[in-house]
Amino acid sequence: MKEKELHGKLSLSRRRFLKVCASAAAALGLGSEAVPKIAEAVTSPKRPPVIWLHFMECTGCSESLLRADSPDLATLILDLVSLDYHETLMAAAGHQAEKSLMDSVEANAGKFVLVVEGAVCTGDGGVYCKVAGKTNLETLEEIAPKAGAIIAVGTCATFGGIQAAAPNPTGAVGVRDVIKNKPVVNIAGCPPSPNNFLSTVLYYLTYGRLPALDELGRPKFAYGRKIHDHCERRPHFDEGRFVESFGDEGHKAGYCLYKVGCKGPATFANCPVQRFCDVNWPVGAGHGCIGCTEPGFWDRMSPFYEHLPDVRIPAGDGIYVEAEKIGKWAVAGAAAALAGHAALGVGKKVLDSRKCSSDSGKED
Repeated sequence: MKEKELHGKLSLSRRRFLKVCASAAAALGLGSEAVPKIAEAVTSPKRPPVIWLHFMECTGCSESLLRADSPDLATLILDLVSLDYHETLMAAAGHQAEKSLMDSVEANAGKFVLVVEGAVCTGDGGVYCKVAGKTNLETLEEIAPKAGAIIAVGTCATFGGIQAAAPNPTGAVGVRDVIKNKPVVNIAGCPPSPNNFLSTVLYYLTYGRLPALDELGRPKFAYGRKIHDHCERRPHFDEGRFVESFGDEGHKAGYCLYKVGCKGPATFANCPVQRFCDVNWPVGAGHGCIGCTEPGFWDRMSPFYEHLPDVRIPAGDGIYVEAEKIGKWAVAGAAAALAGHAALGVGKKVLDSRKCSSDSGKED
């Protein structure tokens, strides 16, 4: 087998190819036995057609995808799938582009993967967002029923995003608010990690079905745990070490960002693990999580620089203190979850203290 050719299909080295398969398996929470299955699926001569629609958005999700690493964008659209329509990346324009779209829809009915980026405009019949003379509402209702799978990419497509913030004059909603008779996978985030999208596609290629989803339609492999549970700053929270203001000594030392507004305790995502561009993520760079993977985050998570309300936080040495500022934001159960996490850290300190006292008594 040639180094630059795998099964006569993929234009990347064998090592690189296996890394892609292993990374996808790990991201999906699958064991090593899944790697050959993924490899077999992605080297199949049948590449699934992908139609990518743009509605009310900033194209940030596509920009995030452009910076994907495992696999990179070229490998994805040239080797793994057939990207038949994407307004930002395709060479065609005008009538030629629209013909390409409808030709793919009709030729691959029931087989293509429909990806939607951006909120769906429903206000006044959807007149505030049109492509090729059609409202995005008309386009979605025409194409979605013919898709084999539907993936909403980004918080705009999943929950309406910033456009849906009050007073929401354009009637922006997520794809699942319009499409009720087919499952929709929500890859939430503003923007989401491209690896979550790519892993979902590879899972679909491998098993012919969608991954397990939570009650909000998000893949559990990516959104099954709170950011707070696997954040690298979590030990500082448990020990009562907090950033009091941006730029202070605690900030420089990498302390917990809860007091300056981090919403990680009530946000479900795998950002601490996947990161962005396989390099960093907002909390790692020193900025608190703003909860962008959650429904209505623009309204519910703001003010972004005030912390969760009514939460007793550890101050070190087993001492609790009340939060000195009460934020306007609240999510049911968040305070209880935080208190539970804090209690675990304090409980550990008490046990350690008792053990030390006991050991000291034995020595005497």
